[in-house]
Amino acid sequence: MSGLIKTRHKDFNLRFAEEKDSQLVLEFIKKLADYEKRLSEVIASEADIRESIFKNKYAEAIIGEYKKVPVGFAIFFHNFSTFLGKPGIYIEDIFVDQKMRGMGFGSIMFTFFAKLAVERKCGRVEWSVLTWNEPSIKFYEKLGAAPKSEWMLYKLSGEALSSLAREY
Repeated sequence: MSGLIKTRHKDFNLRFAEEKDSQLVLEFIKKLADYEKRLSEVIASEADIRESIFKNKYAEAIIGEYKKVPVGFAIFFHNFSTFLGKPGIYIEDIFVDQKMRGMGFGSIMFTFFAKLAVERKCGRVEWSVLTWNEPSIKFYEKLGAAPKSEWMLYKLSGEALSSLAREY
């Protein structure tokens, strides 16, 4: 899949982000962080996005455009399921501008990920959601997604990560 990706909505298309979109991707990251009440946690720069996504290819990004105007984005990467013996797609961030919600764009983006996962022979698509984000939780459940209630998400970051790394 490359170039403009037509969707079931005649005025909404997807495309893979390119290096020239680094600032746009960062703007969407900040919009998402603002929605999540975590804007102060964003320390990424345009150079970080360019380096991580477009040069090192640690992740991929798509841009959703309504009438050729960017209105949403998603960042994703591959993970791996040892039980399935297959890769998966992990959606790190997905966001549609608030004024564009309810038009089916989020559903189209998830449909894209399902199709991409099948094309890439992945066994699953996964993502996380904040527990307070009821509108998103209801949306995901409407798609047919189910929470992984038997799992807890952990992270090492900041000083805890640095401290543990020094013990090696």
